[in-house]
Amino acid sequence: MKRLCCVFVLLGCAMFADVARAAVTVSCTVTAGSIAFGIYNPLSGTTDASTGSLLITCSGRGTGSTSVTANLTLSSGLSGTYASRTMLFGTNKLNYNIFWSTAYNQVMGDGTGGSFGGTTGAFTVAAGGTSSATGTMYGLVPASQDVAPGTYADTIVVTVTY
Repeated sequence: MKRLCCVFVLLGCAMFADVARAAVTVSCTVTAGSIAFGIYNPLSGTTDASTGSLLITCSGRGTGSTSVTANLTLSSGLSGTYASRTMLFGTNKLNYNIFWSTAYNQVMGDGTGGSFGGTTGAFTVAAGGTSSATGTMYGLVPASQDVAPGTYADTIVVTVTY
């Protein structure tokens, strides 16, 4: 089982690793796309929603094929809690969270503090071939937060174990 971590500041990155399984060596790339909320208006009374992408791409070398299942977790970020993640601009805070769907009822996390980790379905990686699994992160900023104007950001660590 190999663990990949991907840190993103609501932006994106990639990480590489090799895993040997039987006669196939599997290399996976993990990419987390940014969640860019745009301009937040504290007087609007409406929530601000946006999405980000997740992509796990695996390629195989050697002979044969193998099945890969990826488990995905996200850190709580700078706030240290899943109850409400926090983006910062200096000492100013803007609450938000990241969810598994537009129902906004399951916080993406590591299974602690009311959060939920995720798992891809098994996908086959063949020698000389490439397979991938994709997902979407649904970000939500609650309405009516009285915050100073500025560029708010958080750092989230995405960990994939396969």
